[in-house]
Amino acid sequence: MCLSHYFCLTPHFPLPAFSLHSQCCFKGKHFNVAPLWRKVLVYILHLQPQGCYLTEQCTITPNSHFPFALKVAGLIATPSPSSSECESAGRVFGRERNARPRQRLRPGPGSGAAGGRRVGYTKAGRMGSLLWRVVGAPTTKSKYLRQLHTVYQMVELPETHQLLRDTCRGFAEKELVPIAAQLDKEHKFPAEQVKKMGELGLLAMDVPEKYGGAGLDYLAYAIALEEISRGCASTGVIMSVNNSLYLGPILKFGSEEQKHKWVTPFTDGTKIGCFALSEPGNGSDASAASTTARLDGDSWILNGTKAWITNSWEASAAIVFATTDKSLKHKGISAFLVPMPTPGLSSGKKEDKLGIRASSTANLIFEDCRLPRDNILGEPGLGFKIAMQTLDAGRIGIASQALGIASAALDCAMDYAEKRMAFGSPISKLQAIQFKLADMGLALESSRLLTWRAAMLKDNGKPYIKEAAMAKLAASESATSIAHKAMQILGGMGYVTDMAAERHYRDARITEIYEGTSEIQRLVIASQLLKAYKG
Repeated sequence: MCLSHYFCLTPHFPLPAFSLHSQCCFKGKHFNVAPLWRKVLVYILHLQPQGCYLTEQCTITPNSHFPFALKVAGLIATPSPSSSECESAGRVFGRERNARPRQRLRPGPGSGAAGGRRVGYTKAGRMGSLLWRVVGAPTTKSKYLRQLHTVYQMVELPETHQLLRDTCRGFAEKELVPIAAQLDKEHKFPAEQVKKMGELGLLAMDVPEKYGGAGLDYLAYAIALEEISRGCASTGVIMSVNNSLYLGPILKFGSEEQKHKWVTPFTDGTKIGCFALSEPGNGSDASAASTTARLDGDSWILNGTKAWITNSWEASAAIVFATTDKSLKHKGISAFLVPMPTPGLSSGKKEDKLGIRASSTANLIFEDCRLPRDNILGEPGLGFKIAMQTLDAGRIGIASQALGIASAALDCAMDYAEKRMAFGSPISKLQAIQFKLADMGLALESSRLLTWRAAMLKDNGKPYIKEAAMAKLAASESATSIAHKAMQILGGMGYVTDMAAERHYRDARITEIYEGTSEIQRLVIASQLLKAYKG
């Protein structure tokens, strides 16, 4: 998004070098360009390393919030474009010249460092400019962006979301793809990459800026998660759990005090959370929670075991569901905010899984674990409702993860089919291979549209339970099918760890199981269809 009074997009002027000043000048007005995040700047410089430099006037402070830092980091000095190019840039963003978006760049005194040049960005500032434009737009609560996301009228992604997609893909290809196989083989948590994702706002995408998040919408989250999962499915599920399952319910049901305490520290990658609903004996029957919580004075005492908890070994907090009144059955379940580590809570062994092996999965064991009375999320007895609504939103995330895996598998198959020679030509010329590729592409694109539709319905405040279940079902089964076909196209090479196809196959399988099995999704879809039919 451009600040149409002072700035314009100038992608037509790529520079071999750029400078980033603490002040910029345009039409005699001076604007402070500080503070900035050091790591964001380093990342931007790394995208275009040749000849890039920072002037001595640049002020860097590491305590800035993500949206402002990226918004400013995208500003670099470029030659002044023509007035027609300025008008063109304004039309690209669909904003009138007299519009006044939120401004974080304040007029300031002193001489300008940009020497009368306009301020815009080039490819060197791609990461900064990407989310500068995204967060510079009105918030997702505004009528403007809601109109952009009208489900039945949109024929392509908004410009901001296209930039987000391109940049997340670039991040994944640079930071995740080269190490994904090693992380999988060693069962190694990608701590460094998770920290970078946190600094870029990817771990708190729909969290409002006042809590330290990116302030974007669920469509942006779905797009970003797909691209991250395309690079590494394990990293994708880590991102999904923190965004959808941990931060999501606190934002919706937590008090203001809880949001500041349990959300803000979990937005920058230094801490991540987890979600503890499943138990060894309840499986898909979430209402049969055997973990109990009893009130003892000003404390809750928890006892029981939670199973299959993603992020459990690295998490600094968990949302835990426990029965507070067995006589009320599912209406007697409550949700609790549990710091980790805490006395009375221990983690089980890390599970040796088929796929997504870089993420930790283990039991959480509660033995007279004492929590302050204020650590209950929402009202007593609201836990089952919190869990179900959280899973509805989380299914969009898992669908996006499945899309990323499917996209990576299709890329792997396409690349191999173009390079593998048989009968004197690439096997991509063979009709049998082309039919497989066509089926793979069809399944991928269809699932993606379902997922985006569910995300946009959520952004618009529309019912999306059925659509989220459809998206999760379609995307997860498509991912498994596409990964299977990719292995078939690669033949023997698809069966060895030298190629990524077998990893995609292993990673895809879990998407049909967690956050509601495919059977549960079909039950949800049928229930919603019958409900609509009966009126």
